[in-house]
Amino acid sequence: MPEVTIHIGGRGFEVACQEGEEQYLHSAAKMLDDEAQVLSDQIGRMPEARMLLMAGLMLADKTAAVEDKIKVVEAKLAEREAEIDNLKAMPAPEPERIEVPVVPDSVTDTLAELAARAEALAASLEEKAGDDQTPDSA
Repeated sequence: MPEVTIHIGGRGFEVACQEGEEQYLHSAAKMLDDEAQVLSDQIGRMPEARMLLMAGLMLADKTAAVEDKIKVVEAKLAEREAEIDNLKAMPAPEPERIEVPVVPDSVTDTLAELAARAEALAASLEEKAGDDQTPDSA
């Protein structure tokens, strides 16, 4: 087991840890040292055991606050997941019916009749125009 020296509150401590966990130990020690520094700045020098106890309690308080926030976030997440599940379980909405206006057959027939008359008149006019332009042979 590797032995690591950590510094908390200006004091060095020899601590053993598992192989490969040295960086985690230094990170945790830094957090504890930061809290000890706050205590030292506010109160001044104090016995080692008291300083470590107070710094540990301050970290525990912060941890508890974070855990409370995590519980709130997890509850919100569970609500959102339930909402998503409910939306997925809902049947698909009924297709919206759109009515397209239909032209009555009588109107279509009337328009076809008018078109036929217009074509007949146009053909008749073309014939008359053609007859008027041919020279008389008599």
